[in-house]
Amino acid sequence: MPVVDVKDGSVVPERAAEGVERSRRMEDELREQNERFSAAVENMSHGLCMFDADERMIICNGNYINIFRLDAKVMRPGIRFIDILRHSVDIGVASQSADELYAIRKPYIDQAKPSTYEETLSDGRIISISHRPLAPGGWVSIYEDITEQRRAEQDLKEQHRRFDAALANMSQGLMMYDADGKLIVRNGRFLELYNVTAADFPLGTTHRDALERLLELGIYTKIDVDSEVAKTEACRRAGKMHSAYRHLTDGRTILVTRQPMSGGGWVATFDDVTERRRTEERMTHLAHHDTLTGLPNRSMFRERLDLALEDVAATPLAIFSLDLDRFKAVNDTWGHPAGDWLLKSVAERLQRCLRSETDIVARFGGDEFVVMQFHFKDIANAEKLAKRIVEAIAKPFRDKGRDMHVGISLGIAVFPNDGKDADTLLKNADTALYRAKSEGRNLYRFFEPGMDAMVQARRALEVDLETALPRQEFDLDFQPIMNIASGEIIGAEALMRWRSPARGTVAPDQFIPVAEETGLIVPLGDWALRTACAAAASWPPGLRIAVNVSAVQLKSGGFARGVISALAFSEVPAGQLELEITETVLMDESKAMLKTLRQLRELGIRIALDDFGTGYSSLGYLRRFPVDKIKIDRSFIRDIGNRDTAAIVRTIIGLGTELGIVVTAEGVETEVQLDMLRENGCVEAQGYLIGVPAKAAAIRRLLKSRALHSQTG
Repeated sequence: MPVVDVKDGSVVPERAAEGVERSRRMEDELREQNERFSAAVENMSHGLCMFDADERMIICNGNYINIFRLDAKVMRPGIRFIDILRHSVDIGVASQSADELYAIRKPYIDQAKPSTYEETLSDGRIISISHRPLAPGGWVSIYEDITEQRRAEQDLKEQHRRFDAALANMSQGLMMYDADGKLIVRNGRFLELYNVTAADFPLGTTHRDALERLLELGIYTKIDVDSEVAKTEACRRAGKMHSAYRHLTDGRTILVTRQPMSGGGWVATFDDVTERRRTEERMTHLAHHDTLTGLPNRSMFRERLDLALEDVAATPLAIFSLDLDRFKAVNDTWGHPAGDWLLKSVAERLQRCLRSETDIVARFGGDEFVVMQFHFKDIANAEKLAKRIVEAIAKPFRDKGRDMHVGISLGIAVFPNDGKDADTLLKNADTALYRAKSEGRNLYRFFEPGMDAMVQARRALEVDLETALPRQEFDLDFQPIMNIASGEIIGAEALMRWRSPARGTVAPDQFIPVAEETGLIVPLGDWALRTACAAAASWPPGLRIAVNVSAVQLKSGGFARGVISALAFSEVPAGQLELEITETVLMDESKAMLKTLRQLRELGIRIALDDFGTGYSSLGYLRRFPVDKIKIDRSFIRDIGNRDTAAIVRTIIGLGTELGIVVTAEGVETEVQLDMLRENGCVEAQGYLIGVPAKAAAIRRLLKSRALHSQTG
């Protein structure tokens, strides 16, 4: 079949026809290749522009035009490279002139090998430009917007800088291990804490190697490396944090905390807690021991007694309740310092009287001591100990050339005959003690079921107490509270007094416990609150009135209403009222009680924690319930000359400062005590040095005179 030339319609010879066909196929293939090339170029993620040897553009893609914000109508094949640069300058994309840009790019274009450089556009974008020379002349350039990449790199670099700064300045040592258990990070604080060098713990060290190295260097006391490695691995697999104390051979204590990381591995931090642990130990010792004598206190004794009674195989034991005879005369004659010295001397003699290492002597407060005798065999066994105690205390106590003579009375209750629980045993021992005192003192008596005289006396006290309020036998005294820094009186504490026609003046520690046990404290406390607020209404504005509140009052349903009513009737602002509670209030931890306290606090009423440090766990209560004030117990202030006690007082003041809680010192009686409190930043003081408790009229005159002096001074 003849082949017709498509141009002129003539018939092409057969051989020539074959050439035409091949030419047509080549044109089709070239066209397809060009189409594929154009499609590939257009779909590239980067910009592309190709130039010939005369620096004229052959082809460019849309990404190139978009990157440089160029006009697609201008970007036609054949446009010169310099004209493209001028166009970019005209539209404001380039940050330099066309000639400057050309001078920068020309050396890269002329190179016979590939080259890459970066260019910053006027809008701050950073473009990476890669030149590739073409064999016939010209070049092809690839353009990539790397702005975000550079920002990410800069952010990462900044993160690394901050991380390094944090590592270098953190107070804790740090070691970080990867998923293979190899050390990848350690800071200078770790090296400083352990007094080691970087060469001792190079990166790549395993956890096991690190522990063994610390043992080799004599830094750790003996530890079980296998066990520690296993614990760490178990915590890592479980995704749980683990902490342990490490005791160093130089006496320091390091808290090591290991925290697993989400991507594998873990971070170990090292914190020198030596001083904190010592303070905690002092506070713990203080919570369980009497500050004056060093003997176990009531709480520790009760814990030991409860443990002993929980033992199903417990052998009989005896409880001795002891009370000094004529101790008040020593205080009245020679003063409290002499009385304190005597109490410490009595404590030493009592300890020497014990024969068994398991026996315990504790001080419950004042001149009241308690002994628990284990391995009790029979009555004769208890009598021997009682006689030793009576004889030891009967001997004179000589101090500063003077002899002090006191005696001691004892009441004894035996487990299980006289009680199977701690409360019953202690109560019956007290009952026997009162019998001994009533029969002449300096005696010991065993509890007998017929000892009901004390019960009758107690009932008589309850009866008198029930009628005392209606008969208006109660009154309030007020003791001023001073701001230590300014010396100004900022308020006063209301102190309840019972002046019975039959009994005379009854001490608060005698009738308050009875009132609490019988519930009479509720109406009595309500009266005290209303009376105190009424008295404060006549004081100069801004002076606070502090009123003690019992746990029994707070448990009563109408306490909050009573407080609000007292404020409303007296027209005293809520911010002037301060309710003083003891740890026994917070120990209850009932939701209703804590809710009541929070409601009152939200009204603006201040809450103070009285007798701080003498209870079970003061720090724990501060964590669970925020208060406005803590009052350091007078026993600490009395013994503030003692180094350990002074350290505790400083710790309490520092704790108050850290928590933003006002600290008031009770029982301040000397200028020396006040100066020490002032030096350590204590905020308020209360005691005989500041002012003795006075009647409402007297305290009103005092407060008004101080206020007038403040205004005129």
